[in-house]
Amino acid sequence: MSAKENIARFDAVDYLGTPDARADYMAVALEEGDTAEIRRALNTVARSLGMTAVAEEAELGRQGLYKALSDAGNLEFVTVLKLMKAMGLKLSALPIDTE
Repeated sequence: MSAKENIARFDAVDYLGTPDARADYMAVALEEGDTAEIRRALNTVARSLGMTAVAEEAELGRQGLYKALSDAGNLEFVTVLKLMKAMGLKLSALPIDTE
């Protein structure tokens, strides 16, 4: 067995066991403002809660959720809002620190 086989692959899902951890994770992605990173963060948080449960809570089909959160996915804002609510999170606005 090589050394590479002994190294566990990092998955942020393993660290998102609380509402605060999920909120902090999403906040960082949202603050960065990169749409691909926001989509990846939504995917990670959804996986931490269970994709089927999130899809049901957001009233989305499970396959549609997987597709929307894939690398080729193109989320509509209404879907982002549904997902955030289904994950127990909310969006908020803060002023940009200009200093």
